[in-house]
Amino acid sequence: MTGRGRYTNDINVPGQAHAAFVRSDHAHGTIKRIDADTAARMPGVIRIFTGEDLLRAGVGFIHRIPIKGFELGKVLDTPRPGLAQGRVRYVGEPIALVVAETAVEAADAASTIAAAIDPLPCVTGIGDAIASDAPIIWDDAPGNVAIRWNSGSTEAIDAAFAGAAHVTRLKLINSRIFANAIEPRAGIAQFNKANDRYTWITPSQGVRYMLRVMCDQVFRIPDEQMHVLTYDVGGAFGSKEQPYPEDIALLHAARAIDRPVKWHAARSENLLSDNHARDAVIDCALALDQRGHFLGIRASILQSMGSYFGCNGPNGTIRNTPWGMPLVYRTPLVHADVSCVMTNTAPIGPYRGAGREQASYIVERLVDKAAREMKIDRISLRRRNLIPKSGIPYMSPSGKLYDSGEFEAVMDKALTLADWKGFAARAKASKKQGKLRGLGIANFLECVGGSWFESCFIRFTEDRRVLLVVATQSHGQGHETSFPQVVAERLGIPYESIELRQGDSLDLPKLGYATIGSRSMIMAGSALSNTCDIVIEKGLKAASNLLEAAEADIEFSKGSFRVAGTDRSIELLDLANHVRLEAKGSATMAEALDSEGEYVAPDMHFPNGCHVCEVEVDADTGKITLDRYVAIDDVGTIVNPPIVHGQVHGGVCQGAGQVLMEQCRYSDDGQFLTATFMDYAMPRAADMPFIKTEFHPVPSPKNPLGVKGSGECGVTGSLPAVSNAIMNALARAGVKAEIDMPFTSEKVWKALCSAKPKQ
Repeated sequence: MTGRGRYTNDINVPGQAHAAFVRSDHAHGTIKRIDADTAARMPGVIRIFTGEDLLRAGVGFIHRIPIKGFELGKVLDTPRPGLAQGRVRYVGEPIALVVAETAVEAADAASTIAAAIDPLPCVTGIGDAIASDAPIIWDDAPGNVAIRWNSGSTEAIDAAFAGAAHVTRLKLINSRIFANAIEPRAGIAQFNKANDRYTWITPSQGVRYMLRVMCDQVFRIPDEQMHVLTYDVGGAFGSKEQPYPEDIALLHAARAIDRPVKWHAARSENLLSDNHARDAVIDCALALDQRGHFLGIRASILQSMGSYFGCNGPNGTIRNTPWGMPLVYRTPLVHADVSCVMTNTAPIGPYRGAGREQASYIVERLVDKAAREMKIDRISLRRRNLIPKSGIPYMSPSGKLYDSGEFEAVMDKALTLADWKGFAARAKASKKQGKLRGLGIANFLECVGGSWFESCFIRFTEDRRVLLVVATQSHGQGHETSFPQVVAERLGIPYESIELRQGDSLDLPKLGYATIGSRSMIMAGSALSNTCDIVIEKGLKAASNLLEAAEADIEFSKGSFRVAGTDRSIELLDLANHVRLEAKGSATMAEALDSEGEYVAPDMHFPNGCHVCEVEVDADTGKITLDRYVAIDDVGTIVNPPIVHGQVHGGVCQGAGQVLMEQCRYSDDGQFLTATFMDYAMPRAADMPFIKTEFHPVPSPKNPLGVKGSGECGVTGSLPAVSNAIMNALARAGVKAEIDMPFTSEKVWKALCSAKPKQ
């Protein structure tokens, strides 16, 4: 807003050239030749690269990163090249790179390049891909199934279902969608021959993640030969978590021509070639006894992976969905069977929720349907199965220890705020206007923030400023605000004196990862808190020397060290400067207050909540209007309330968008049908009601801040809440069949017509 933002496309470096990519217009085929002669003679063109150039140079590939703690057995390897080599596997795959003096010249030249590709049979739908006569995308994946994995005891779950008084079954779709961050992907690649080092400016969710993939997998070089820089990032939601083929090609080109190369994607390029998300077909079931107590949940999930594994492609479904599936309910058994299926489509990657939303969607859709089938009030059914406060800590059947939570209190607060009891009167008023009103509810719980470790630096400067250096990366979460808040409170120093530093691979703490999976405040925030403790411990020792008192007599409070019972004191920032001056000239800065601390997560954390949605449906057109929305979330301690409110609002909007309208679609021959915003629908302000958000914080005992993570609550709660509201409206109109995402007006209208054919 102030013009001080520094996004990748705002940056220009001396001598830079510009890049444009040529992309496959075939979903599957063998590359016979690439005719670039005309392009090479066009004005401004410096050089043209193909996959063969990268292959001859020994440039490596992007591979799937193994899931820590999960032994998957034999797993397909899908080496993803910077530019296609020999075969293309989806429309939009980059096959050539043009480098020219200007972006316009590069794009003009790219438009003249002709690729001769012999087409091969393709398959885009999950069900079609596993058919016996389906074309094979990777020779090492017969039947196009790349991974088969299951959790839970098959024998135990079979026995539970065999002995159940009632079984509710559903087939669900978790539709393929796209992150659509405000800032498209971009990059500036440089190479310095003098020190044999790449410099790569890119919008990312953590430079160390990028460093690991590029150094270990692609270029196979030491870390010090790759300098990754991330400045401001205009949104990511998982889509900028990992490198892409274009990044490989740009870095290779910069080295080959000995000039910086800049690229900024068009929106249609992003829609075509960025990782997509979700895309699963789910057969699921809930077993209950005659009183409605849950006996077990099972889900068989066909998860599309696209044409190549993303670095973290299968992780959400294999890990996050089964871990979260019992949600907040006492459920003795959970069984998940996952098949990861290759298709001739853009690869699947993480997106806000990353499998947690799928767990919530499965369970809460089942619970609502079970209530209808068993003729049990849906609140009563939930209440009799909720894990009570007295049952915490609770070991879930997925092996996760819920350390905190008041699930019934959260639900009760949501029911009150939503005026659940007043729904009947509102439904009657809607009916008078020819509208159907529906009411939906969803309880949820997420497993987040247990991704190993984070560390940080706290440094004191001579001008009384404090620098916080972290490995996480803000891409809209407001770390620049909330991280300094943690340190200002812990150290009692002015908030204005604190500055957050992030996004420089040459200045990183020894441990650290990225901003993903609602983990940053849990992990990096806790590391900052622990580092503050180290600063205070050092300060007590330094103050005892300076104030000539025993260390046991030194007190620290509100930013000052004081000799107990006296007026002799020194402020922390003054002490830091004093110690720095004393340490000057020494071999190390060990005596200074500069400190590095870490936090290692003992286990996952469990944010949870209850969301309630009301919709109105126009029976004549099927048009759905979101009328009311309430979200009560337990994210533990809240550091900055406005930021957390914003996180929930944004997540609800994204979840509602998936339920109502968002969907990536391919034709049978693999052409991408939703490659512009004329074709890919997203929710706008007018589509959303006023969202009431309140919190019921129950601090987690697992970290020093008591936080649980808030980034994905909105989407995890809204998918089932909005869907259940729509299904409730349809059920009240006599619709018995289940329909699924996206709940378009056409689908809803057809369902209503089928329920009342005479009308």
